[in-house]
Amino acid sequence: MGESWSDALRRLGAAQKGHARGAPAYSVYVNRRLGRVLAATAYVWGLSPNAVTVISAVFTFSGIALLCLAPPTPMLGLAIALLLVIGYAWDSADGQLARLQGGGTVAGEWLDHFVDAIKIASLHLAVLVGLFRFSDLASPWLLIPIGFSVVAVVTFFGMLLNDLLKGKRGVASTHHRGGGTLRRSLLLLPTDFGILCLVFVLWGAPELFLAAYGVVFLLCSGFLVLAAVKWFREMRALDRDALSDR
Repeated sequence: MGESWSDALRRLGAAQKGHARGAPAYSVYVNRRLGRVLAATAYVWGLSPNAVTVISAVFTFSGIALLCLAPPTPMLGLAIALLLVIGYAWDSADGQLARLQGGGTVAGEWLDHFVDAIKIASLHLAVLVGLFRFSDLASPWLLIPIGFSVVAVVTFFGMLLNDLLKGKRGVASTHHRGGGTLRRSLLLLPTDFGILCLVFVLWGAPELFLAAYGVVFLLCSGFLVLAAVKWFREMRALDRDALSDR
């Protein structure tokens, strides 16, 4: 007889590692737990981690498509936020499922990051299209989703690049497990993708949505500036260590 859902969930909970140093609160305390439930469900259903990644993409990109295709209404905003939240939870589930099944693959990690890259690159452009098509907002306000797209893509690239360069030098990645604290997670909450998902509840009121979306954009921009300074200093430190080893 195969392992039960409750046994799989219990084993997943026991196998959890400390959260990453750069992980904000929603991802750690909400999304990971939702993902754990979905991972146990996928395990009982016999799904592969790659199949879970595809499920995540279906939910996420359905929400992104609705931003472009339908006029904003309160119900549409709720639907978009729900699709994005569920997609994000399934995104957490694929890695947890891989751990439950004994370990992931390079191909699976590539697929996960590739889907994430498409999501990050397209979400804010979909906001731009939706506001342009269905709202009467003045054109300068439409620069916000363009700027947010730049910030989101650069932040994602910067994190991946840090991990790549540190890995080449045998240094723990920016997001190694076990270094996070509750205080740090709460401070990083405004940069959490899960918080951005919840902002779309306001999509039915474009002015109110743009106000909340703009605040998140400013906070994410500030984070990127501070993080870029920190990341560059870390790269300089790697250079100094390499010179001292010669």
